[in-house]
Amino acid sequence: MDSGKKLFLGGRLRRLRRDLGHSQAQMATELRISASYLNLLERNQRPVTTQVLLRLVEAYDIDLKSLTLDGQDGGSNLEEVLADRLFADLSISRHEIAESAEAAPGVTDAFVRLYRAYLERGRLIDLGAFDRDRRAPRATIEPTEWVRDLVGAQRNHFPELEQYAESILAALAVEPQDLAAAAQQRLQAAHGTRCRVMPIEVMGGLLRRYDHHRRRLMLSETLAPAGRVFGMCYQLALLEHGADVKALADRFAPPDATSLRLLKVFLTNYIAAALMMPYAKFLAAMEASAYDIERVRPRFGVSFEQAAHRLTSLGRQGARGIPFFMVRIDAAGNISKRYAAETFPFSRFGGTCPRWNVHDCFRTPGRILTQIIETPDGQRYFTVSRTVRRVSGLLASQDDELVVGLGCDLRYASKLRYARGFDLAAPLVVEIGPSCRICERPACPQRAAAPISKNLIIEEASKSLAPFPFGR
Repeated sequence: MDSGKKLFLGGRLRRLRRDLGHSQAQMATELRISASYLNLLERNQRPVTTQVLLRLVEAYDIDLKSLTLDGQDGGSNLEEVLADRLFADLSISRHEIAESAEAAPGVTDAFVRLYRAYLERGRLIDLGAFDRDRRAPRATIEPTEWVRDLVGAQRNHFPELEQYAESILAALAVEPQDLAAAAQQRLQAAHGTRCRVMPIEVMGGLLRRYDHHRRRLMLSETLAPAGRVFGMCYQLALLEHGADVKALADRFAPPDATSLRLLKVFLTNYIAAALMMPYAKFLAAMEASAYDIERVRPRFGVSFEQAAHRLTSLGRQGARGIPFFMVRIDAAGNISKRYAAETFPFSRFGGTCPRWNVHDCFRTPGRILTQIIETPDGQRYFTVSRTVRRVSGLLASQDDELVVGLGCDLRYASKLRYARGFDLAAPLVVEIGPSCRICERPACPQRAAAPISKNLIIEEASKSLAPFPFGR
């Protein structure tokens, strides 16, 4: 940090405190400062000193860079919203957007949520999705987005869930490769639940079903072995810690019943993944192999996607893994999963940039592709991508082919096996952008729309490489 430059982090301190669920008095005690001084820091009436920064790192085991960059996601979200033509006449600058997101992160989140509800309302109106009184749409907040935002605020790490998983593993007392038999035996012995692999003619479109009356867990034969084990771990977590999961979900105060149910499913899934990939053993194996996923995943009996997802959740204080981000996309570029242990500017209202080679994986199924990308803010990331398959239909021929993209800040790339052979000191970088309507990268041949902040230039006598040429 430049000692001659004052550092004001009021909005980011408030966001950190809110994510931790702390009061000002509680955080002030942990930082060994007065509550009144913390109040001044949060209101940007005092700069954050080096001593306070060091105490923040010590108390919460956070990355200093992530703290000083925290809020970028809020600013990029707000920028993407304000790129709507609805606001075109306001000419709001990037500097003004960044200042607003920094000064009032809570208001920024509320505005983004309101915009999302506005889009959803329009979609429902187009579909004619009204209640019987023909006045109000049935829903205004998308539950999946609410849960994604919550998980993002927690950096995809839930210490309580890790503890629940470890308590089950302590009772099982087995190595990861023996988990399937042990989980099946515990379901039978402790909960009277039998596991059966059923034909698709019986399961129909279901991959997993629990019969409460007969106490029978039915798993579709179309599931891969890793999927079957995950199904058993999910049911075991639900039976042994269902009440704890509900209490944790209630603590986050979901806005509606659907969001509550979806959050409970996510939290239970988290425990299942932690059962299959125990925190300490999984992290140790990844570090020892230089994060070689294909080498490590057979040891734990998991898929590439399961391992990639787990890598984004290794945020335990004092034992952090590399802070990865992960996306899962379909052939059209739609994002169906996004998780990040550290800030990454995901597109919220569109797909991923076509310049990112995550899309090229569809042409090379099963092959791992690597790339170094740079976002408009100058941040560089090393990425690893490959196709995955997930059975979602009645027949194996109806498998969905998706792509999982995994990445981390370039400063961690030297720890990755996949980065060997790259010149990390002077790397070849591919510049990518967010949604085309807010990306100002010039002469992009894959641009789908001109940026809202620029004027489209149409020349009758010439044609440029970029399909949507624009000026200043």
